[in-house]
Amino acid sequence: MSTPDRATALIVTLLGGGAFVVLAALLVPWGPIPGGAVTAAPVGDVLSPKQVASAEDYAGGTLQIGLASLAVSLAVSLLLGLTPLGSRLMKRLPGWWWVQVVLGTAAVLLIGRVATLPFSLVQRERRLDVGLTHQALSAYAVDQAKSLALSVVVVSLALMALVACARRFERRWPAVAGGVLAALVMAGSFAYPVLVEPLFNNFEALPDGSLRTQVLELAEEEGVPVDDVLVADASRRTTTLNAYVSGYGGTRRVVLYDNLVDDLPEDQALSVVAHELAHARHDDVLAGSLLGASGTLLAVGLLGLVTGASVVRRRTGTEGLAVVTAVPLVLALSALATFAAAPVENGISRQIETRADVDALRFTNDPGAFIAMQKRLAVRSLADPTPPGWSHWWFGSHPTTLERVAIARRMGER
Repeated sequence: MSTPDRATALIVTLLGGGAFVVLAALLVPWGPIPGGAVTAAPVGDVLSPKQVASAEDYAGGTLQIGLASLAVSLAVSLLLGLTPLGSRLMKRLPGWWWVQVVLGTAAVLLIGRVATLPFSLVQRERRLDVGLTHQALSAYAVDQAKSLALSVVVVSLALMALVACARRFERRWPAVAGGVLAALVMAGSFAYPVLVEPLFNNFEALPDGSLRTQVLELAEEEGVPVDDVLVADASRRTTTLNAYVSGYGGTRRVVLYDNLVDDLPEDQALSVVAHELAHARHDDVLAGSLLGASGTLLAVGLLGLVTGASVVRRRTGTEGLAVVTAVPLVLALSALATFAAAPVENGISRQIETRADVDALRFTNDPGAFIAMQKRLAVRSLADPTPPGWSHWWFGSHPTTLERVAIARRMGER
């Protein structure tokens, strides 16, 4: 099998990386807080010593188990992808090449899921113990099966497109595959609200009343067209409070968790909604999709450079991406890339989430409700108010509770 042209792979890499840098510079709010960065509020001003101790105890254990699960997941991926084991597995699969891609993807993802299942079950037991979920084991198993099936479908589609391009275009496949997969990323962001959300939740319209009226008025004030306000039955899975805005144009809707509707005072619920409307106001989903598409182009270019290296092909037993034996290798490299890119992705996310907080405070003009809501969410979710710096830098997608309180105080002084 022909290896990809190195010059083509290098050009795709540079184009993807350059596009990502330009889009990040243009679309990410790098200075979202008026007056500059804030210093986190003193923890004693927000939470009691008992609340802090409970949160740190739970969050610390969760982090340790999560890191262990991540290490096992990466180890399994690398074992299958960077040794001949994965190639041998793929050679045993029957059917046409695209059937082998689907079966191989399912096998590799299932092996990884089984390897990390003990950690997932321990995390579930810990959530049950502290009241973060009341979901029965049977319902939990169904959700896990749905999640695995969804992953197999999405990843298989991407890999079939990748292998098909490699089979058809041989040395120029990084350019074609990069464009195809970037387009799939964009299409997926539009399809998610319609195809995926209904798999995990049931939705009903929020009944007429004060909260619905205020949500629609807030959406109008923020300039966000909203088709409906829905309630998701999230309480059967989690006790965490949340809301989000999904869809585009005439299909955009505000979705509230049922426990948020039932448990939060209206002024605090509106702070949550205002934050989510801010994401829609700035088209943050579209911005994230564009960044994801350019990152995908970069990743495909790098994949072409890596898989074109003879040492990699000898070590893994693959002959290039035009054969299905490369599937475990691609999944292993994807797992490594996802882990390595986490600080960049989460750093961008924290800036976008900070801007949404600032907008929410501007439009509600109620920092007191915002602070009360943040405290309630922190206590309810047992979020660590002072996570380790390295952990927050690598894995934290939102500002900490104490940073968000400091932002609210800054906005209240203006």
